[in-house]
Amino acid sequence: MEKQVLLQLNQIEKSFGETQVLKGISLTVYQGEFITLLGSSGCGKTTTLRIIAGLETPDNGSILLEGQDVTEIAPNHRDVNTVFQSYALFPHMNVAANIAYSLKIRNTPKAEIAARVKEILELVQLEGYEKRMPSELSGGQKQRVAIARALINRPKLLLLDEPLGALDLQLRRQMQLELKRLQKKLGLTFIYITHDQEEALNMSDRIVVMEDGRFEQIGTPSEVYDAPRTSFVAKFVGTANLIEGTVTSSDGRLIQFQNQDGSGSFLTVGHKFAAGDTVTLAVRAEQTHITLDTEDERGAQTGICGIVNEKNFAGGMLRIAVKTANDNEIICSRQGIDSALATGDHVVITWLPEHCVPVDLQESEAFDHEKP
Repeated sequence: MEKQVLLQLNQIEKSFGETQVLKGISLTVYQGEFITLLGSSGCGKTTTLRIIAGLETPDNGSILLEGQDVTEIAPNHRDVNTVFQSYALFPHMNVAANIAYSLKIRNTPKAEIAARVKEILELVQLEGYEKRMPSELSGGQKQRVAIARALINRPKLLLLDEPLGALDLQLRRQMQLELKRLQKKLGLTFIYITHDQEEALNMSDRIVVMEDGRFEQIGTPSEVYDAPRTSFVAKFVGTANLIEGTVTSSDGRLIQFQNQDGSGSFLTVGHKFAAGDTVTLAVRAEQTHITLDTEDERGAQTGICGIVNEKNFAGGMLRIAVKTANDNEIICSRQGIDSALATGDHVVITWLPEHCVPVDLQESEAFDHEKP
């Protein structure tokens, strides 16, 4: 069945004073998708969301909602609701009144308001909290009320501006699951913004990686993580090593390259290269293999040689930093808390050909990763 287009952003540009915040961004969002805008502070995520909501007007470009141009339409006339990190609950109203507020100002019959509030409280698992005041709620409960208030109008599109940013790690992970459950159950379209890559990878159908007012890459979590198109995406999403070198030979989809340290390796790619081409390769830290480079075979093994510079443990992974001959650093990681390798050991780093991805290619060099 063909996907139904809900929202289109067409070449959106926006400046504040002399600073251009959005630089011609375009995006197609389909009905029922969970889309995440992922990027660091200042990349343009919130401005993009505010333009979709109608809280800002683009300098150039257009916004289509279900095929209708809403670029100049006021926020209250767009079938779009927003959930903010700050919750923005009315402190003098109880939970039921907060959720019902938008229905009340539209003169919805009281019986319908009561029925819809009851229904939405069940959805967000807050049955029995109707008479609680915001000051009596935990952070997670406040966020559920804010989400319920946004959903009560049954909008076509829900925008979420870092809604879990104020929660502690354990609660944030719990709420990620809750949001995804709600989104799938209701069949709504969510556009979610965050700077947390784990959040984006866990929740999204597609991720839009943003940097400096541009969309660096749009793809599924797997595409963004396993096949980054640019060095920025490779470094921002997960931990990737960028290795520069020169192609020495190419045979179909298998190439050999010489890196800056003089080491060699092989790479299976979906790109056409010729001898002499320069290439930047991205290799995930967890997909590297690291072995001792013993004195009697030093430099004879195929791979990148270096010296262990640092070992540390975080989040269930052992991180080993290796300094190469030209003072670059390569990060290797694996499950566990210890390794026989010690600081100062000479090592060789290798990887499987399919785990190495060329980045920062010209369009003419790249195959279309978005086609099946």
